[in-house]
Amino acid sequence: MAEVTYERYEEADAAGQLDVFLPAYEEVYADSPYNEGPRDVAEFIERYPQQIRTRPGFRLLLARDGSELVGFTYGYRLPADTSWWGNLLEAMPQDFTGETGERTFAVIEMAVRKLWRRQGVAAGLHARLIEGLAVERVTLTVRPEHEAAPARSAYVAWGYRKVGRSHPGQEGPVYDAMVLDLR
Repeated sequence: MAEVTYERYEEADAAGQLDVFLPAYEEVYADSPYNEGPRDVAEFIERYPQQIRTRPGFRLLLARDGSELVGFTYGYRLPADTSWWGNLLEAMPQDFTGETGERTFAVIEMAVRKLWRRQGVAAGLHARLIEGLAVERVTLTVRPEHEAAPARSAYVAWGYRKVGRSHPGQEGPVYDAMVLDLR
């Protein structure tokens, strides 16, 4: 294994990278607990460029071992009219859920291919993703199933705390919503 290197792409520059990390997305999310198939991948391919165009502060990080892509993560700032906190199954006070477009950065996807897990790649991706952000906090969701326990443990080790359960889609799963306070 060569030294893992990281590349960061901001907003429109991230658009041309989908084909680079899509094979890793398909590989990681085909496994349990996600069990994504071709329809899910097609929806992701459709959603990704829309997120870049409509979400301010979009940031993508790629991790490579030599020339091989081994992981990726991306996110963006939550807009003032976000539905992110409205997906929580437990009501939260307005002073917690209120967004300005500058308050919270959401990690939307983070994936590391199997052979590179538990080697610090996810931590490296995460640290570089949130590096220099002028926000109060970072949020993400994680699946509650046993298979996602290593990810959940990593998030807690990085300082995240669970704030509730989120159900972003009627047909989709319930997630644990987590927050990392930066200030």
